[in-house]
Amino acid sequence: MATGMRGLTQFIADIRGARVRELEEKRINKEMANIRKRFKDGNLDGYQKKKYVAKIIFTYILGYKVDVGHMEAVNLISSNKYSEKQIGYLAVTLLMHENSDFLRLVVNSIRKDLDDNNEIHNCLALHAIANVGGKEMAEALAEDVHRLLISPTSQSFVKKKAALTLLRMYRKHPDVIPAEEWALRIVSIMDDPDLGVVICVTSLVMALAQDHLDAYAVCYQKAVDRLHRLVVDHEYSATYAYYKVPSPWLQVKLLRLLQYYPPSDDPTIRSVLHNVLQVIMNNSAEPTRNVQHNNAQHAILFEAIGLAIHLDTNSPLVGTAAVLLARFISSKETNVRYLGLDTMAHLAARADSLEPIKKHQGTIILSLRDKDISVRRRALDLLYSMCDVDNSELIVGELLRYLRVADYGLREEMVLKIAILTEKYANSYKWYVDTILDLISAAGDHVGDEVWYRVVQIVTNTEDLQEYAAKVVFEHMKSPSSHESLVKVGGYILGEYGHLIANSPGYSPLEQFQLLHAKSQFCGAPTRALLLSTYIKWVNVFPELKPQLINVFERYRHVLDSELQQRACEFYAIASRPEEDELLQNVCEEMPPFPPRQSALLGRLNRKQGDTEDKRTWVIGGKEANLERQASKRLTVMTTGAARLSNGSTGVSQPDSASAQDITKTLAGLDFTTSPDQAEAPGLQHASSNLSTIKVPPVVAGPNVDRWFDKLTYSADGVLYEDIQLQIGVKSRYHGHLGQLAIYVGNKIGVPLTSFTTTMHVSEPEALSVTFAKMPPTMIAPRTQTQLLLHIECNKFFRTPPVMTVSFLAGSHQTLSVRLPLVITKFFEGVKLGPTEFFERWKLIGGPPREAQSIFPITLNAAGHIDMPKHRQVVSGLRFDILDGIDPNPTNIVGAGVLHMAVEGKVGCLMRLEPNREAKLCRVTIRSTSEDVASEVQKLVQKPLTTES
Repeated sequence: MATGMRGLTQFIADIRGARVRELEEKRINKEMANIRKRFKDGNLDGYQKKKYVAKIIFTYILGYKVDVGHMEAVNLISSNKYSEKQIGYLAVTLLMHENSDFLRLVVNSIRKDLDDNNEIHNCLALHAIANVGGKEMAEALAEDVHRLLISPTSQSFVKKKAALTLLRMYRKHPDVIPAEEWALRIVSIMDDPDLGVVICVTSLVMALAQDHLDAYAVCYQKAVDRLHRLVVDHEYSATYAYYKVPSPWLQVKLLRLLQYYPPSDDPTIRSVLHNVLQVIMNNSAEPTRNVQHNNAQHAILFEAIGLAIHLDTNSPLVGTAAVLLARFISSKETNVRYLGLDTMAHLAARADSLEPIKKHQGTIILSLRDKDISVRRRALDLLYSMCDVDNSELIVGELLRYLRVADYGLREEMVLKIAILTEKYANSYKWYVDTILDLISAAGDHVGDEVWYRVVQIVTNTEDLQEYAAKVVFEHMKSPSSHESLVKVGGYILGEYGHLIANSPGYSPLEQFQLLHAKSQFCGAPTRALLLSTYIKWVNVFPELKPQLINVFERYRHVLDSELQQRACEFYAIASRPEEDELLQNVCEEMPPFPPRQSALLGRLNRKQGDTEDKRTWVIGGKEANLERQASKRLTVMTTGAARLSNGSTGVSQPDSASAQDITKTLAGLDFTTSPDQAEAPGLQHASSNLSTIKVPPVVAGPNVDRWFDKLTYSADGVLYEDIQLQIGVKSRYHGHLGQLAIYVGNKIGVPLTSFTTTMHVSEPEALSVTFAKMPPTMIAPRTQTQLLLHIECNKFFRTPPVMTVSFLAGSHQTLSVRLPLVITKFFEGVKLGPTEFFERWKLIGGPPREAQSIFPITLNAAGHIDMPKHRQVVSGLRFDILDGIDPNPTNIVGAGVLHMAVEGKVGCLMRLEPNREAKLCRVTIRSTSEDVASEVQKLVQKPLTTES
């Protein structure tokens, strides 16, 4: 900064030479006064402005308040000299915050620098936007930053900064970025040859995809392809090899990105992913002596294991992973132990069987006493996730023992988890009560109200448990130091069920009262209020205690606390009424059972854990917890969709759903429904149906495109689409319910088609399966052709042909969608029938609804005759066997065929085509054992014959 500015150099030297703070402040005040005077006088050239602003920046960095130089910094940004512009941007990013009024003055200057052909100016502007850009700046400049990112002329380092700037803007102001609109263009940059650009764009895609899964779904294929090229094909430059590991940061990001999406149904993608994960695990099987290499390899390995668990917990890869994790949780390195325990918790959260994890239960329990608290926390999470009916008593016992010496930062979470596990896996109610009371005694202040609320609820609802609970809580309260939560539990249970043990030796009413009242002096007002309610219950069931209890009420009538005073006055009045008065009995009736409700402990634990910025794809807990989470997520999406539909807009403000839900929970037991069998809201039904609809992109249309498609419905090969850049042709063959479709994509121009992406959209996936035989290429060289091979299987009847979307970069990003000529007749097989057989079956099938018939105009050939060759070509092309000699009229065509489907079996189909030369009309009649097949085949026969092609 000080290069070439002697005044700045001298100023810094003077500051450093000041021996005491007073001398430093004196020198700074002198300099600031001089700068103010020079700015006020004006007539400063660029060099002088730069020098004085640099001094202001240095003063600010030292920690002194600066209130001058802002306008001069804004002016420096407009300079054409790099050194002045740099100081101006530095001052703006340091001296101003995102809501500063001065920032509005620099928006146009920043836009000008973004549009500049000078890459250095681009980068300075991007830095400023990322560091201080507020919402106004983001709204004004987001389009310009995006343009820099996608521009084919932008240098790699500019693209990297643009991607990270967009990421920063999205994290601060997500509503400013049109994420879905830009999806395909941003994802296409993941094919950039520069891995540095790919890393930055992948970071951006990860953030965007978490909130817009469907829009960024195409990134799944890109991520798999890039991983295969990095890990298996070793396609990377030496620059991006970190201790012989190819770009570990990119691999980790890609593996994490794949976990956001459900496992792909495409067998090709699954096979490639399996191969990649296998290579990663093989590479990490044996650690090397190089620490940096091990660190990079472990980072990739743990993400790979997480992805393998996400894809299929029963695969051999997960078995291999379990063996590796067992080694890692015993490692000498703290980081490896931490990651091993965390990944094993992921496995426990998804696995069908916990047996591989239970083998290492002793090691995991020992990790609770690890020297590092983060490792102890992960061990706690893992024990919580792997607990089941078989090992619950052992794990809960260990956690209770460890609770007494655990860190204070862990205790509240431990209490919640012990309480949840005790309730979830209790073999007997007695064990549950013993454990929870031990927990309350041991944890003390770390026990939340939810814990003792739940104990009270379960005891109240379980009649066989009430006497035992009263005895146990009485014994626990004999301890010299009983925590207030234990006193609350004791007060409630003894007040309700103390009479059940009153006749047992050592549990007399007087002993119960003396024990409970002795504890009250150490408790707060809410607990004392609860104990007063216990005493009024005792007035009803223990008349012999009435004098002592009335005396207590009398004393509490004069306390300062209004709640205690009001209770005492009311209870004193009730207790003083005559014995024959029934009011006391009615007021003090035994509490009825609580209505069934979900435990509040799980909600408290989930709120405590929360979601990080990089959202987890799983939660701490067993498989049930994760299945419930997925179900709640789906319900949330459906409810959101319903709310949007009912509002008609996403901008309508709604009341806070979380707080409303909490209010409803507090009123559990009240029935708000008007009808017990009330159906779900109409909006919710509509939202559900909308969500299940697959979004198919609009297909290209035009006379040539439609003519090519119609011809291919009855032809095995031909052109499907063509323009000045691209030609798409197809060749196909079918046998039974299976087929192969070869798609030839030709590049007709002199530049390569980069970021070439092919996506299939099948509207009826349960009826028709379309998969790639291998991963499609990502680039097509100039004036060359590539082949895409599709495997097709017909499972059920379908109407809508699949759509293939092709996107590529050729100067700009282009996308087109074309229908593939996959119609139901492709899975027909011709059948030879004699006249007798044909007419028998024709009559057997009968008329409507299993008959479809239509009359349509036809075009005669040049000689004015019926175009018989074309009619026969269409019928045979639709894979009917033409039956000659059946119909006495030689111009009529009769055919028969059988539709093959893997799931629904075979369906017979007969057809009769009757053209009339004089009327220029034709009648087609289709009879089939399936009315859907009949109507669809009738349309397919009619369409090519109606056209003039």
